[in-house]
Amino acid sequence: MPTRYSAGHGEYFPRSEDRKENDHTFDEENAVKPVTWSEKSSDLRKNAYIIIEGRPCKVVDISVEESRAMTQVKGVDIFTGRQLEMEFLPDHSVDIPAVRCLEYQLINVDEGFLNLVTQDWVAKDDVKVPVGDIGNQITSDFDAGKDVLVTVVSAMGEEAAVGCKESQKVHKVSYLT
Repeated sequence: MPTRYSAGHGEYFPRSEDRKENDHTFDEENAVKPVTWSEKSSDLRKNAYIIIEGRPCKVVDISVEESRAMTQVKGVDIFTGRQLEMEFLPDHSVDIPAVRCLEYQLINVDEGFLNLVTQDWVAKDDVKVPVGDIGNQITSDFDAGKDVLVTVVSAMGEEAAVGCKESQKVHKVSYLT
């Protein structure tokens, strides 16, 4: 069956000579997803995400200064916890980061990295043990023999473990001998 290409407005079946030259397969897993997009500032709400000073932030406060007709947004960097602020006109467009939050089962802690797996048992070994309380909780729960789920947030090419909890569903691996 020929490769199907879709641009959202129907499908295109390339000619055989085109397929040889442009033999690409597109699927949802490997599709290019936007890192950021623009949105009207009037649509911005508390607890939404915004880019302030090039950093992905969660909005903690929005205020309008009537005398200067300016909107002020305060946000917290989702990776560093640093507070950042920005001001803009009410009709200004703001950049919004694509933020993804996933839970992984913790398998091991090895040389400062978390060995994680998805529900489908796909390994992920490139997330560092976070510094501070969250990292201490992850390692102490794991050392205590608990089944730990780790929450990993990713945005703009960065990712970090931001939380953990004890798993209610235990996924055990059994080996046939």
